Amino acid sequence: MASDHREAASPTGGARPNIIYVLADQHRHDAMSGAGHPVVVTPNLDRLAAEGTRFETAWCQSPVCQSSRASIITGRHVPGHGVSRNFVRDFDPAWPTFMGALRSAGYATANVGKTHYFTPARPEPDTTVDLAEAQGEFVRSFGFDHVVEEFDRYLHVSPRFSTPYTRFLDEAGALERYREAVRAVFRLTPRHWDGVVSPLPKELDLTSFLTDQAIDWIESQQHRNTPFFLQLSYVAPHVPLMGDPEWSEYYQGLDMPPRIAEPVAASTPVWGAYVEALRRHSNSHLLSDDYVARGARQYFAMVSLIDECVGRLLGALERTGQLADTWILYSADHGEMLGDHELMAKMNFYRPSVQVPAIVRSPEDACRSAPHVTGPIEAVDLSATILDIAGVPQLEPCDGRSVLALMRGERSAQKEVVVSEISANLGGERNFVALCDGKARVTFERATGELCEVFDLSSDPDELHNLAQTPAGIETASRLSAALEASGSAA
Repeated sequence: MASDHREAASPTGGARPNIIYVLADQHRHDAMSGAGHPVVVTPNLDRLAAEGTRFETAWCQSPVCQSSRASIITGRHVPGHGVSRNFVRDFDPAWPTFMGALRSAGYATANVGKTHYFTPARPEPDTTVDLAEAQGEFVRSFGFDHVVEEFDRYLHVSPRFSTPYTRFLDEAGALERYREAVRAVFRLTPRHWDGVVSPLPKELDLTSFLTDQAIDWIESQQHRNTPFFLQLSYVAPHVPLMGDPEWSEYYQGLDMPPRIAEPVAASTPVWGAYVEALRRHSNSHLLSDDYVARGARQYFAMVSLIDECVGRLLGALERTGQLADTWILYSADHGEMLGDHELMAKMNFYRPSVQVPAIVRSPEDACRSAPHVTGPIEAVDLSATILDIAGVPQLEPCDGRSVLALMRGERSAQKEVVVSEISANLGGERNFVALCDGKARVTFERATGELCEVFDLSSDPDELHNLAQTPAGIETASRLSAALEASGSAA
């Protein structure tokens, strides 16, 4: 019976709890007030951290959307699932996923928002494709009972696609205003990174819409005997850099913190060619301090709206009497450079790109012993943690390790090294791998073993001095590679 699932053991022996995984898109690790940011306002994320643990050094498995998301759902490093770049191939529904394991164990499961498990097929001329209808069954096959599928805001401008959000805006008489604003800063144009104010009020913003959908589903679960899992997949703060009018106004009068403007000299021709391609993608010639500050204000406005919506989510759980039985995780698929090192977006291993927020809010006192963990963890560890919370066996194989022991203060459970990977076509396929132990970061090319970057994060946290061609850098790379090999993880 359903109640049998609810009564199964939790990490501390009680009934199986509810679990919510809030996954933002392109939220850099330091853009939270609780992480020490001097400007951004995130009281609700800070509350989550105060009721659990914030992990300071959390790495995504690839600072690229689809590669990272494939790792999140499978608990595997990139070689384990083979999705090395965006828009190469759709995900495989045959993969074991943590959502599928939860559903098999009796959880009611839902995704609200952007999964990015597929590349939208371009519709035939004079036709309109309902994205949710076309992809809903595919997304459900990964382990979801309920799906509200969305995608990047760039897709919303095409009249040949229909999504739940575009229909919502159409009914509100706001769709064309929204489309015009997104077209004006469309991707891969000279205005791609412009910071602009949304023409829509906060209540019509995509983040608010997704939160409304999530709350509706949470409320539908309050009288069920089965536990639930909700993945709330926000599209923000991904570009376009377009905040809602209220939060945009708040940030207009504030000075933005200084960026790390200095580019870093490449130590190898191949890595140099790759970074130069990133600079072209970033429109680096436009990245003055004023220009980046305008974009940062809108980026922080989007982060603060996410935070406000997390507060609404907490309010819904309290109102329905479910908060005491609910774990909440907050993270992102990757970060955002926001002008640091003359770069925008991600696709590199600098900390703003590869490092993500990671918060686990626990309703159980036993898992609140370590409010702040500085040692490194990975996105796949959060996937393993979700199954550990539910009392469900880990996926096999799995590169993740549950962080619950760390939350209980057991430092012996700390991973020694974490890994991330990028694939690029530079006149041929090139795979770059990065390792980090929290004190140093190393990048090398997989096929040749050529050392591209080494940074001493203890003395050089801004990653300005590449030690790859020094004896100390070579020794550091050897040490981290040996630690990864000893751990049994793929690289």
